[in-house]
Amino acid sequence: MSIIVKKFGGTSVGDVDRIKRVARRVKQTVSQGHQVVVVVSARSGVTNELIARAKAIQKAPSDREMDVLMTCGEQETIALLCMALDSLGIPAVSRTGWQAGIMTEGLHGKARIREVTGGDIRKQLRAGNVVVLAGFQGVNDKGDLTTFGRGGSDLSAIAMAGALKAKTCQIFTDVEGVFTADPRIVPNACKIDAINYEEMLELASSGSKVMQTRAVEFAQKHNIPFEVRSTFTRKTGTNVKKNVKSLEDTLVSGVAIDKNQVRISITELPDRPGAAAAIFKVMADAGVVVDMIVQNVARKGKANLTFTVPSEDAFRAEKALKEHFAEGVGGKLCRSTNIAKVSVVGVGMRSHSGVASTFFDALANSGINMLMISTSEIKISVAVNPGQGDENNRVGHQAVGLGKENYKKKDYDIFSHENVEVNSRISLITCSHPAWSLSFQE
Repeated sequence: MSIIVKKFGGTSVGDVDRIKRVARRVKQTVSQGHQVVVVVSARSGVTNELIARAKAIQKAPSDREMDVLMTCGEQETIALLCMALDSLGIPAVSRTGWQAGIMTEGLHGKARIREVTGGDIRKQLRAGNVVVLAGFQGVNDKGDLTTFGRGGSDLSAIAMAGALKAKTCQIFTDVEGVFTADPRIVPNACKIDAINYEEMLELASSGSKVMQTRAVEFAQKHNIPFEVRSTFTRKTGTNVKKNVKSLEDTLVSGVAIDKNQVRISITELPDRPGAAAAIFKVMADAGVVVDMIVQNVARKGKANLTFTVPSEDAFRAEKALKEHFAEGVGGKLCRSTNIAKVSVVGVGMRSHSGVASTFFDALANSGINMLMISTSEIKISVAVNPGQGDENNRVGHQAVGLGKENYKKKDYDIFSHENVEVNSRISLITCSHPAWSLSFQE
């Protein structure tokens, strides 16, 4: 008898009717002879409501108490789903993260999984029960409740599937799988049948809202295959695994947009060894993830440094930097502005040329100004003004041939433009083409 882990997101359990629909779907899997663990999120809108209530009481509540509050949404869902299953004659028991032995460490709100024991889940499965697990949460060594950040129920499901050696892990959401772009922004986006961990991780980290980045990272590290599929249809979804057949036939797999990024600029940074390192140590100590980084050539012993952080971390980042500069170490927090980040992702870029040239030319021809650029072996990201983000996504998607009408491999000459200078070892691009107007300085 095989174990199947099913995860349902907030929209999938958004109201009573949808919870009943999930229960019927779980019943069908049980009737096929499988043991089932269901991981659920809070109902859609509940988490935002809890945050709003907290902020109405205190502008900056403690992270520990916020974690206590945030776990309430998932606990409501597990109880309601167990009731729905029981009404269908399916015995079910609910379990919180700490009851399932999900042990964590690190910061509140961004806790990392240290160990998953499973608690009594195996015993409950052998007894014929469906186990309904609250996602997004665990417990640390102090016995405090902890959470994994937005989308953390994905991580709970992947981790539990690995701990139980489940046959498969199915991530149910409101879309039919992973698409070459967000179909709400790019109408001719195509569903991807299969994708490897590496590409999925880059898409997730670049703003694709289908999966939490850390969940994909965990799956890759522990080689846990999973499927992303829709709660509302019976169609097959997107399989995510280590190896994908004919992977080299695909040049670019997808284009992702992230509108929840903030650009932070630092001026008058002393041009000496360790100055930039000190800045990023401050960010690391504050638990802030830094993405795109650009530092200009020093002038008169001073340099400017610009980088991006998630919007949710902007307040924490600015507070930590102000405290750092108050110590008289040199440098000045100049400003922070919202930006949109658009990324082109594909393992085929390792061995095929021309993606950057094609992508940049398309943006220039559409009058889209690039503010920052970063690259990896399989990803090119550009930061643009927020109002140009959706158009950038559509233009990029079309330029690299991902539309339904031309979703085929193309042969490009990567970074071929004479005005583009590339240093792949440090992932830095310098551009002098006047039409592109790259701004690396404030």
